[in-house]
Amino acid sequence: MDTRKLSALVSSLVSQLLLLLPIFFNSTNSNDFVSDRNLFSVLNYLLSSQEIAATLSFVSVSRKRKRTQCSESDSEPIVEERDQELGHRLGDDRVRLGLTRDPDLFKACFRMKSSTFEWLAGLLEPLLECRDPVGSPLNLSAELRLGIGLFRLATGSSYPEIAQRFGVSESVTRFCTKHLCRVLCTNFRFWVAFPSPEELKSVSLSFEQFTGLPNCCGVIDCTRFNIVNENNGSIDSVAAQIVVDSSSKILSIVAGFKGDKGDSRVLKSSTLYKDVEEGRLLNSSPVLVNGVAINQYLVGDGAYPLLPWLMVPFVDVVPGSSEGKFNVAHRAMHVSALKTIASLKNWGILKKPMEEELKAAVAIIGACSILHNILLMREDDSALCELVGDYLVHDQSSQCYGEASLEENSIGKEASVIRDALATEAREAHVSSLGRQPRDSV
Repeated sequence: MDTRKLSALVSSLVSQLLLLLPIFFNSTNSNDFVSDRNLFSVLNYLLSSQEIAATLSFVSVSRKRKRTQCSESDSEPIVEERDQELGHRLGDDRVRLGLTRDPDLFKACFRMKSSTFEWLAGLLEPLLECRDPVGSPLNLSAELRLGIGLFRLATGSSYPEIAQRFGVSESVTRFCTKHLCRVLCTNFRFWVAFPSPEELKSVSLSFEQFTGLPNCCGVIDCTRFNIVNENNGSIDSVAAQIVVDSSSKILSIVAGFKGDKGDSRVLKSSTLYKDVEEGRLLNSSPVLVNGVAINQYLVGDGAYPLLPWLMVPFVDVVPGSSEGKFNVAHRAMHVSALKTIASLKNWGILKKPMEEELKAAVAIIGACSILHNILLMREDDSALCELVGDYLVHDQSSQCYGEASLEENSIGKEASVIRDALATEAREAHVSSLGRQPRDSV
């Protein structure tokens, strides 16, 4: 088998194994579960670090070399000629990608530092290079393929503009962009997978440390991205629902709903809603707060319904009251979702209406979400919004889709009891003593 095909296959199989592990290792024995989680962590580290490049190096040739096509009949030039060709091509690629330019200019072009870019190129190389357009093999390195796709996502530049900048055809720019999105969304979607029960403990502890409210497992919000209707040129929108932790890491994203759907309707149409309602998510033991058992929950704005596992703000509160204190804590947690939405819209392709088919637009949203988490993992703030003014403006898109937040039934009453208990806790929490120890489970 061609070495590039083999290395791509190994990378793909490892990523798919990560997705299947929770299914195969669903043991009721606590010791087995710990062992399974350790195995998952090891494999996840392997695939999400530069070690993967070294692991696959025994089956792939230098990643600094350009490829032509995935054919077993490929012939290798002699070593001297290959090294000379490599140096020449690498120099050309570095100039075309801007790797030798000012760091700030590089960030503006690719929304990441050059060190992150090179790390990502090493990770994706076997998958980016193993597939070319049918009948049109590309003589492009992994770095250049990645650069073309990232430039489209980062700047939103048109395909003709990108083609001129990188000295390739327009069809090549389209292929590189779509292939990058395909690779990210297919092989690395576990980077936006919902956390395991053990990982959720860390998520809720982080929220409790800065608000005093226990057992919160994420913030949910919904935003819209615009698409140019290819039939009549009008502007349509697509809704994307996200769940994030306190660091603005995306824990879940579902995109593709019609933009005119309200946030509540999007939620109830999502697999997240079904999984929680049927006990597959947020199902760990509750904690006792002011005599009330508090199950794991998310927080969302007033566009969502009040549910036992979804806490929304009180309406018309008195400043300084328990309800008012709860709203203050709730607002502090919600900022992480607003920051994430603004950071996603900091990618040029998502800032303005996308001239893409719906399927391609959804893939772009997914790819940018994965890249968002990669940047957080790499501690690279190149595409992240930090100023409050940069992301509070995005709070408006979901509010206008608001629906009734309190369901007048037993579920609504149960949710109200839980929220009241949390409100009392918020009133009793003091700013100087928020970093308390986590509560014992019921």
